Amino acid sequence: MTKSSRTKNSLKNSIVALIYYILYLVLSFFSRKVFLEYLGTDILGLNTTAQNLLQFLNLAELGIGVAVGFTLYKPIFDNDENTINEIVTLQGYLYKRIAYFLILGSAILMCFFPLIFKKITLPLWYTYAIFGVLLFSALLSYFVNYRQIVLTASQKDYKIQYSLRSVTIIKIVVQMIAVTYFPNGFIWWLALEAIFAGIGSAALHRITMKEFPGLISVDKSFKELRTKYSYFVTKIKQIFFHKLGGFVLTQTSPLIIYAYSTLSLVAIYGNYTILVSGLLMLVNAIFNSIGAGVGNLVAEGDQNKINKVFCELFSIRFLIVSTLCFCLYMLADPFITLWIGKEYLLPDSTLLLIVCMLFINLSRLTVDAFINAYGLFSDIWAPIVESILNIGLSVLLGAYFGLNGILSGVIISQIIIIVLWKPYFLISRKMGGFGMVYLKIYLSHLFIFLIISWITLNIFNRFEIQEGLVNFITYSLMVCGVFFTFMLLSLMSISKGMREGLSRILLFVSRKRI
Repeated sequence: MTKSSRTKNSLKNSIVALIYYILYLVLSFFSRKVFLEYLGTDILGLNTTAQNLLQFLNLAELGIGVAVGFTLYKPIFDNDENTINEIVTLQGYLYKRIAYFLILGSAILMCFFPLIFKKITLPLWYTYAIFGVLLFSALLSYFVNYRQIVLTASQKDYKIQYSLRSVTIIKIVVQMIAVTYFPNGFIWWLALEAIFAGIGSAALHRITMKEFPGLISVDKSFKELRTKYSYFVTKIKQIFFHKLGGFVLTQTSPLIIYAYSTLSLVAIYGNYTILVSGLLMLVNAIFNSIGAGVGNLVAEGDQNKINKVFCELFSIRFLIVSTLCFCLYMLADPFITLWIGKEYLLPDSTLLLIVCMLFINLSRLTVDAFINAYGLFSDIWAPIVESILNIGLSVLLGAYFGLNGILSGVIISQIIIIVLWKPYFLISRKMGGFGMVYLKIYLSHLFIFLIISWITLNIFNRFEIQEGLVNFITYSLMVCGVFFTFMLLSLMSISKGMREGLSRILLFVSRKRI
């Protein structure tokens, strides 16, 4: 795959993902209101709980999808159809075993539904029905849709968006109509959930086979393939620790916050995490599909080109991440005041810590993309240490400083592992001699970010935002526009990667090759 086609596919994937993200976000706003009105909070709450239970059982999958994607980069670059078929066949064997585990685990779990859901006012069959439909949808991904990994690894994520996301949007619209105008709205809602899961699966399978008509299951046993691709199984085990570590952190932090605070404070903090989650989803929609392009670049093996692209991606991502973080700091309080009232605001120091956590989580994306592309997952101690530091420091500091102490514990653990260790691990293993270059661009970008933040903050502190939605939107556009412009001009003046990356994007846009 050429540099031009990598850039073209990356831009196309990002634009299509962003469009579907916006469509889904807008539709979710309206559909949530309709479903709450016609289905009620109990059914939607039950659906959320069932999803969480199924997500817990899905822990068995952790690592396989990432490992398959990493393993496919090289054969896709070499157009090695036989190796691609063998790897996907091995994935199919593994996914079938996970599916059987999921069925068995679900059967055992459902035996305890009368105990787990003893407080609900709805008939118990509602619980079994919702969980059953969700399980059916999950099993489709293991038995049918697992082949979609070849689309992702070959930078054709936009094909997945066209099929699955389009079906999802149509499903939500039809569900809204059904629950509004037909009797027995819950039955319609549930039936449509199952029907469209099947339709989406069929659409994705069709488009996958159309793009890769030679994609077939090879006539080799699981044992043969496992032996031939033993490194693949090793990578799965390594990735499992990293994914499990992340899962533990996301599940334990809310419990620690609850232990050292009131339910009221937890609810107030939850309003801010909704905003953070929205920004994380936005950035993932823009950048997730670029990972396959990085994998293809690494498979090509040109180290000078790899270093050059790293600098370009780092600068472009830093521009977007810094803009989002600064805008969150400036606009979170006015938005929450407009949304639910001033009584739900957190102290400014807490908001600053939340923004710091978001900045670390988003600014790590470039390093993570290259770590995934190289398959560097052997540091299984890192997520374990991060988890211990996170929980230990959060408990210790939370006892003295409350919510701010808990968030500070999370940030300290992230700085040690994410900010310091991960870049060192990548550069020392695969990008030797690039260490000083990375340190220079990171510190220079961070310095510019702090300076521009201080300047913009002082400019807008002179203005007092007026009440009302129109005034908030106007103020938001001004804040984001001014900060983005200052950051863009500053980074272009100091960063060659920023200039070259932006030139590459503008070149493709001007030629209408997206």
